[in-house]
Amino acid sequence: MGTISGWVYQAYLDINFYGVLKMKSCLIVDDSKVIRMVAKKILADLEFETGEAADGQQALDACKASMPDAVLLDWNMPVMSGIEFLRELRGLPGGDKPIVVFCTTENDIEHIQEAIEAGANEYIMKPFDSDIIQAKFSQVGLI
Repeated sequence: MGTISGWVYQAYLDINFYGVLKMKSCLIVDDSKVIRMVAKKILADLEFETGEAADGQQALDACKASMPDAVLLDWNMPVMSGIEFLRELRGLPGGDKPIVVFCTTENDIEHIQEAIEAGANEYIMKPFDSDIIQAKFSQVGLI
């Protein structure tokens, strides 16, 4: 599929039932309110609708209610960790659809490999900024 026809096809996919261009959605999953706030601002500037969850269980409940286009996911959280959430998400109906980008301080090769094997699409290190999120979201085709 060429670039123009690929773009037209993607635009077709982004139009909702009523013929209105639908904003992509991203669920921000992090136990830090500050991180969620910063990510929300960055994603709003990239024209994403955002939802928030403070742990993996809240995120799983949110995904069961309405599956997002993307998940920005922390690893270490109370109740249910990011990796536990990811494994559960990928087992849900439609759980293979969201693009999952881990965003964490866990930067050793074992954690990265475990995340990718569990179904993560990308991996970024904290701290992050707008340029990093924009680059990663672009790499995975979200923008």
